[in-house]
Amino acid sequence: MRFVHTEKAPKPVGPYSQAVVVGDMVFVSGQIPINPATGELIKTSFREAARQAIINVVEIVRAAGGDVESIAKVTVYLKDITRFSEFNDIYDEILRGHKPARVVVGVASIPRDADLMIDAIAYLK
Repeated sequence: MRFVHTEKAPKPVGPYSQAVVVGDMVFVSGQIPINPATGELIKTSFREAARQAIINVVEIVRAAGGDVESIAKVTVYLKDITRFSEFNDIYDEILRGHKPARVVVGVASIPRDADLMIDAIAYLK
């Protein structure tokens, strides 16, 4: 088992790792839209928040040795499920047409009152 850490993604807000690699699998912890450079939660717009959360996941997968195409499964937690379509546009833009298995769940709250949280599983080729 190997623990992943990168400065290109936010430090964990609790007692966990950004990701754990077990064999060829990468398990990325839930990422909220925190700017890793400032440590600040992005609340200015949903688009920017979603973009940052997705980028955080991608940067962690890269730090583990993968890339966007390595992502096999994504779970998205949205505080406002009516933002589903808007999220899809941003997601597809960043993943450039890569389509991992995915679940999107509407939730009542997310740590630090974030608008969304994303976790992922990736496979290192």
